[in-house]
Amino acid sequence: MKHWVMDYETLSNCFVAVFKHYKTEEQKVFVIHELRDDRDAFIEFLIQNINNREWHISFNGLAFDAQVTHYIIDNHKDWRHGTADEVARAIYRYAQKTITAANNKQFSEYPIWKMVIGQIDIFKMHHWDNPAKRSSLKWIQYSMDWQNILDMPLSHETEIETQEQLDTIIEYCINDVESTKEIFNRSKSLVSLRKTLTKEYGINLFSASEPRISKELFGYYLSRLLNIPKGELKKMRTYRETIKFKDIILPYVNFKSAEFNVLLDRFKHVELDPSNLRGGFKYNINYKGVNTHFGLGGAHGARQPGVYESDEEHIIMSSDVTSFYPNLVIKNKWSPGHFPADEFCDQYEWFFKERKKIPKSNPMNYVYKIILNSTFGLSNDINSFFYDPELCMKITVNGQLTLMMLYEMIMEAIPGSISLLQNTDGIEIRIPREQKQKYLEVCAEWEEITNLQLEHDEYQKLVLGDVNNYIGLNSFIQVPIDTYRSIKQKSPHYLFKVDKDKFYYAPTKLKGRFDFHNLMLHKNKSKLIIPKAIYYYFIYDMLPEEYLNQNKNILDYCIGGKSKGDWQQVSRTIVNGEFHEEKLQKINRYYISKTGVKIIKVNKNDNREIQLESGKWLQTIYNKMEIEPKWENYNINKSYYLSAIEQEINNILKVSTSQLELF
Repeated sequence: MKHWVMDYETLSNCFVAVFKHYKTEEQKVFVIHELRDDRDAFIEFLIQNINNREWHISFNGLAFDAQVTHYIIDNHKDWRHGTADEVARAIYRYAQKTITAANNKQFSEYPIWKMVIGQIDIFKMHHWDNPAKRSSLKWIQYSMDWQNILDMPLSHETEIETQEQLDTIIEYCINDVESTKEIFNRSKSLVSLRKTLTKEYGINLFSASEPRISKELFGYYLSRLLNIPKGELKKMRTYRETIKFKDIILPYVNFKSAEFNVLLDRFKHVELDPSNLRGGFKYNINYKGVNTHFGLGGAHGARQPGVYESDEEHIIMSSDVTSFYPNLVIKNKWSPGHFPADEFCDQYEWFFKERKKIPKSNPMNYVYKIILNSTFGLSNDINSFFYDPELCMKITVNGQLTLMMLYEMIMEAIPGSISLLQNTDGIEIRIPREQKQKYLEVCAEWEEITNLQLEHDEYQKLVLGDVNNYIGLNSFIQVPIDTYRSIKQKSPHYLFKVDKDKFYYAPTKLKGRFDFHNLMLHKNKSKLIIPKAIYYYFIYDMLPEEYLNQNKNILDYCIGGKSKGDWQQVSRTIVNGEFHEEKLQKINRYYISKTGVKIIKVNKNDNREIQLESGKWLQTIYNKMEIEPKWENYNINKSYYLSAIEQEINNILKVSTSQLELF
């Protein structure tokens, strides 16, 4: 099978199509323009795709490229006698119409079931169309350290007149196709999973996001279980006029302390409008010296920043609730109001039990995980047949209260305990080492009350910035040499040691701004040098300046800057006494340098200005990667990065300014 990674560029009088074989370097370039007219060869190629069942792989292709493809297939016979210029302009007009429709969230002219060429849209597959994860191809190029992230130098309204202009467009399109192919190669496990599911269930899931997979497969099973046609199932919802917390709080929830009893009383008096859940309730309490915040997203609390360690007298225990939200649903027989609770929960529990039977290496393990974990979010999604905001509130409210029960039970039962962290589904508490057995007994008592299960770890060290930003270093675990080597290859940020021919590793949890390992592509990976230096400082006792001197990967110093809406990035500099300003593209890769420019975001409406890096710092734009023969040629301003690292360390250690001179 020949499947093709592809991309189109549609300009006012020029159409360019580039296809690259998904496995080999075979490449096809088609142009429709007065200087080069490949329309016959292009149509022949598309017919070949149809006849041979060859697929197109794209970035946001379902909304654009595939629409243009099928427009061309449907209309090419009418263009036989037209000029290349006429055909290119017709395609351009349709492309603009398609873009306008997509921006206005209108239905596509060619839905996927109408398409005669199979499609894999990696934009949809990764759920980069979700507002929380929204990412352009340029941003993903930046995130995966692509060599060239330059925008097309010509606007789509440009009238292409010269061969040089045409070559520029072709080169740009090839770069986008090659980067899309790289994303596809990094997504092979996701594609393989969707291929398996599509074959197994007869549902086209090749471009499906995880929430859609969950909805489709859960719907498949529920439809059969309840004998409800799938089309009818998808229309089902439960709407609520109000949600009273006193009616949904589990009967076993109770507290001993005044602080938590006040919280419980407040919860019982809450009545929410389901149409406006976000921000519907927010509370804060201080218990045993730690502030904990409560809201729709769960309970979050942390002690003051610092480095907390296990020693001969104390141990840090980390306890997480096993599949917290799914098990709250299963154990309490909850369901959306429009489904019978017994049948719904039986099916839900079946997913849970099946997952436990399957090794994590099996793709179906991950599928069941997706299904189990998506219910909470989908219960508050009005576009989902899971929609019942009361179920959403049952999960989040009781999740917070039951976790706080565990927290209070431990703190009250074990004198000398210090709470370090509480976050959604788990807690970290430093206890006297001699009280470990008591700790486990209290946890077992809580498990008996709630019918939930806990998983326990021991931390050597917790480097705490705040509730969402920390480094957790687990105790060492002995493993066979083959396992040791495999883990070391996959997770080099873990700690490893060999003692008397025995092999050990210690998992290291990196959270928030301290994370630098295997970041998701939509995440902002700017200034990775900072979390890496912090990790080496707290884990290996390496001074920041020493680490900076060792790290000569220019990409670790790079920053991604983006502008949206009415904002335009510009660069400003003074050369030979003259002021220069240049408009920049929406997404720019740069690093802080001793010489360079100032990058400014300017509002097009009111001329407000924001510096991407405030103060004296200058930037070197690095949108097209050029490897310098000498490291010094990059002219990096090391003091900028050193200052940022020291500030983070200072925030954790609360070190005085004078003490920072030790670095």
